[in-house]
Amino acid sequence: MIPMHVIARIRSDFPTKFGIPRQSGLVEALRATVVFEPQYRNPDALRGLEEFSHIWLIWQFSQAVRETWSPTVRPPRLGGNARVGVFATRSPFRPNPIGLSCVKLEAIEKDPKLGHVLVVSGADLMDGTPILDVKPYLPYADAHPEALGGFTGNVGGKVLQVECPPELIDKVPPDKREALLGVLSRDPRPSYQQDRSRVYGMSFAGLEVGFSVDGERLIVRSVERNP
Repeated sequence: MIPMHVIARIRSDFPTKFGIPRQSGLVEALRATVVFEPQYRNPDALRGLEEFSHIWLIWQFSQAVRETWSPTVRPPRLGGNARVGVFATRSPFRPNPIGLSCVKLEAIEKDPKLGHVLVVSGADLMDGTPILDVKPYLPYADAHPEALGGFTGNVGGKVLQVECPPELIDKVPPDKREALLGVLSRDPRPSYQQDRSRVYGMSFAGLEVGFSVDGERLIVRSVERNP
């Protein structure tokens, strides 16, 4: 066994997996906070990090830990039907449930109770996700514009037109509206769900958001505060 330590946990607006963007950076308006565990709240460990615009988060798929694994998986990009090798995907169901996300470092702030925390944007992590490491993003080494995207292509996926009545968007805190609309535009539904009459429910930032999808249009049906 290789010893690993949880150094931090993320605080995000997603209490469940449903609705989380399928990759990091797709919804830049999303804000989250990396809170270090008490034994790692030494400000010296962050010295110099403020000079970087982006960072890598290495984390655990804590809701996908299994004792067994499969050599093939069904990626959503292929409709959930075709199988490809697990190492050709970013599926959470892997021999080691480890995730990798590139996020923008918005700020390093000092919280009176939590010590120094990292405010990031574009994170694709559920609230409470264990963070195993933080590393700086290096543009000269980490960016490869000529890279091939395999079966995913070189685009970020389709974007839906979101329609939200004024009386519903008014129920969303102003600082969360852009992020919510961005998440909805990325089509939170499982790829195999195409029922136009179905109303889906998504938890986000203390709200329960109901929506349906008709072709390229996503219509918000309800916004209620979670009890």
